[in-house]
Amino acid sequence: MSQTKVRKVLPEGARYIHQIPPTPLVPVSVEGSAVIWCKLEFMNPSGSTKDRIARHILEKGWRAGLLKPGSTVVEASSGSTSIAFALASSQLGLKFVAYIPECATSERESIIRAYGGEVRRVKGSMVDVLEQAAKASREKGWFLGRQFANADNTEAHRLYTGAEILSQIPGGCVDGVVSGVGTGGTLRGLFEAFSGAGCEVSAHAAIPRQGELFGSNLECCSLKFSADVPGVADGISEIYASWDCQDLREWQIGDGECLTLTRKLWGMGFPVGPSSGLNFAAALRVAHELGEGAKVVTVFPDRMERYFSHKVFDGYRA
Repeated sequence: MSQTKVRKVLPEGARYIHQIPPTPLVPVSVEGSAVIWCKLEFMNPSGSTKDRIARHILEKGWRAGLLKPGSTVVEASSGSTSIAFALASSQLGLKFVAYIPECATSERESIIRAYGGEVRRVKGSMVDVLEQAAKASREKGWFLGRQFANADNTEAHRLYTGAEILSQIPGGCVDGVVSGVGTGGTLRGLFEAFSGAGCEVSAHAAIPRQGELFGSNLECCSLKFSADVPGVADGISEIYASWDCQDLREWQIGDGECLTLTRKLWGMGFPVGPSSGLNFAAALRVAHELGEGAKVVTVFPDRMERYFSHKVFDGYRA
């Protein structure tokens, strides 16, 4: 007797909702600098590149039978990933609970709640936030996104973001890819997409130095190698720590330069957060090193409105 395989499909309308148009890839130069090819990921539905991973992780979880209408999703995130999960969960008929650090901006919490998500702030470091989210998942049977360890994070950027860039950039190839590292998924996924397509590409991690201006908001300012702020050195990002890449280089960028470049980007019409200034600063260094004509790609990860209470807006508030 033959058995019929049950095909797990997404909710009606979900495939349509998932049709996120490709974000633009534009050449950007400031004050006569080298041209950097910038992927405008702040134009994604929830306002950040994290839409890529949230939707991909949830769709794969649904098809695997780990999610169904009314299921609860939980994630540890200082904001951008939680916002993306909140939006995607609302589209798929799922409940969402975000565990975020106390230092996360109030704007981020408001956006998560607006999409129907629940927010639980946690005292301590990002390690504490991760532990609380994992504990809730174990005890309540909630689906855990695991952005710092989930290979689907990298896969989303390899399959979608990277493929878009290859179809958009003149000549169809990239010489250097630059990104700040919160989870490492963006940088690793893009590098794998480009190298897998035959590009002789190098990978460059942008790391903010010091931290007085950014504070301890991990995703807001990307990765920090310091004693008081958790980062790859403390084992948070398994995606980045486990990456054996011979063509990887880390660039330390001062906080002040990141903020200055972020504000310059505003003046050019890019409504971005401070991680875009970080990425652009590192990309300029990479372009200088690779030489004239090198095609260097970076990402403008998120929009400015989630940073209105951040130091980057000092002097701009009414």
